[in-house]
Amino acid sequence: MVTIKGWQKTSLIDYSPYTASVIFTGGCSFNCGYCHNPELVVHHSAIDDIKEKDILDYLKQKKMWVDGVCITGGEPTIHPDLPKLIDKIKKIGMNVKLDTNGSNPPIIEELLRRKLVDYFAMDIKNVLDKYDDVAGVKVDKEKIKKSIDLIKNSGVDHEFRTTVVPGLVGKKEIFLIGKMLKGSKKFVIQNFRGTRPLIDSKMQEIKPYSMEQLEEMKEIASEYFEKVEVRN
Repeated sequence: MVTIKGWQKTSLIDYSPYTASVIFTGGCSFNCGYCHNPELVVHHSAIDDIKEKDILDYLKQKKMWVDGVCITGGEPTIHPDLPKLIDKIKKIGMNVKLDTNGSNPPIIEELLRRKLVDYFAMDIKNVLDKYDDVAGVKVDKEKIKKSIDLIKNSGVDHEFRTTVVPGLVGKKEIFLIGKMLKGSKKFVIQNFRGTRPLIDSKMQEIKPYSMEQLEEMKEIASEYFEKVEVRN
């Protein structure tokens, strides 16, 4: 059973252009200091579980108005039963978007083999030799590379995205990430925001990049992708 700790019944922004329900799973394989969902990463055991049946019943009732489901976290792929949950959602007739950090490529491979996911959004934390600095844990870089290759070559619609944090990820890193992901369809540059509670509260003191700086990063990345988007 997938541990579901949060549920937003409808969203217009998490799986655009669809009206989607958002499922938040508990627990994560990383411990990123700037994570906006610390309660799902650090304190998820203190949050009551949401019944899978309640979500599935709602989707069945509202499938005329809800087009898709975004599964996020935490990190959804740490749950071995994730393919079973997505299979149930697909049988209702919903499109599924999966947010992932790429730390569990066997699950991604199974989801691709069974054609269960319609859109992947994979977070690229940094250049590989600096991954641990952002993730807050020792990361198996080979697993990250495997997940990138699986998603990039899957034929399934997808995006790679990087949160740019002053002092951790800047123009040099965006250039190197672009080279690593070259040929991918879409790349998203997400600006760091310290306005919400974060895992590392000290990071709330960091001043985000300006729009001008973000546009400079976009120009650098545009050499390597079909489309580059900035989310400020």
